Amino acid sequence: MKATYRDVKSDILSKITKGDWGPGSLIPNEIELAGIYGCARATVNRAMRELADDGIIERRRKAGTRVRASPIRQARFDIPLVRREIEDKGAEYRYSLANRAVEEAPDWLRARLKLPAGGKALHLVCMHYADGDPYQHEDRWINLAALPQAEDADFSQVGPNEWLVATIPFSDAEISFSAGLADRELSDYLAGKIGDPVFTIERSTWWEGQAITYVKLAYRPGHRMTTRY
Repeated sequence: MKATYRDVKSDILSKITKGDWGPGSLIPNEIELAGIYGCARATVNRAMRELADDGIIERRRKAGTRVRASPIRQARFDIPLVRREIEDKGAEYRYSLANRAVEEAPDWLRARLKLPAGGKALHLVCMHYADGDPYQHEDRWINLAALPQAEDADFSQVGPNEWLVATIPFSDAEISFSAGLADRELSDYLAGKIGDPVFTIERSTWWEGQAITYVKLAYRPGHRMTTRY
């Protein structure tokens, strides 16, 4: 049975998300892919068109087809990069990885992201600074079933949000904004006091029905957020 364009699209996307074809990688041409998948070139062409429309690959005449270095987000809400936020304010950016662990997804995370029992997730706690002052506390979980390469990724120098933006797009997102009070741990990270008001953002993202990541971001009193649509 010949592969359909959906089969071809799904397999190419799998290779990209698993890191077999990383950002900037040249993808085999349509004739080669048709031979690999045992289908017509037109079938490959349709799969590649859809991947290009989704912002996953970039097709250029005579230059070939490559995985995008930064996949285009087909969504109204733009996921910001905290490095850019801080540098746009004219401040010096600094990043620190506070904790990293592979854990079985806790019940609350499984319920939120609809993960199966026993699923593994990478738990990262990070800090972002502006001119040396705490700016953002990042508490993130990455679904390793969707992104197994995250387990071996080096997050000591580059934050997980930047890595995710360069690695995989999202098709759905759920975002919540709230005000809360800092507990002892959070107050230590943000160089404040227990009970200080904090602005928090919780964000979950999915790619074609598969959960990618959940993150809780916390900011010191006085933080102001601006978005563009």
